[in-house]
Amino acid sequence: MLFVLAVVALGIYLLDQGAKYLIVKNLVAGQQVNVLGTFLQFHFVQNSGAAFSIGTGMTWVFSIVAAAVAVFIILYARRIRSYGWGILFGLLLGGTLGNLSDRLFRQPRFGEGHVVDFIQVFGFPAIFNIADSAICISMVLFIILTIRGVGLDGKRVARKVAVSEAAVSEAAATDPTTISSTDATTAGSEPRAADSEK
Repeated sequence: MLFVLAVVALGIYLLDQGAKYLIVKNLVAGQQVNVLGTFLQFHFVQNSGAAFSIGTGMTWVFSIVAAAVAVFIILYARRIRSYGWGILFGLLLGGTLGNLSDRLFRQPRFGEGHVVDFIQVFGFPAIFNIADSAICISMVLFIILTIRGVGLDGKRVARKVAVSEAAVSEAAATDPTTISSTDATTAGSEPRAADSEK
């Protein structure tokens, strides 16, 4: 899955940096341009904080955290055997590197650069960028994969029913009377269930 992760991460990174380049080249800070009326606008702002302008003024902290996240993903990537998790970590890595590049190489100085945000949606309280969007999508995908029980190896966690059946089989192997009493109980309950339906 390294290939999937790398392609997704590179695609997000290039898309993010390309969009930011066009925004910086064609707009001035604070300028707004309607894309879909007032519902979707390009609003160029420079953010010294984290995603969605959280923690403004703590740029160095976020730079260090982002670098640590990127290193962790790269080192952990070899364990991934699932397309879903590969895409998830690709989105997270591409988004993290996109904003980290801004903090390292944009003004005012190395490590304290301001992130370029420009996407404004009507009713949404913050202005964001493509990297922020990729990070958020990766979090949603994380929730979906976790709920579905998909592990990093691509295999699903066994359902509770399967676990219960295994427990009954184990009990039967150690004490045959257990399964016999269970069958008897089940057999005895079936006529009553049938009678109740009449």
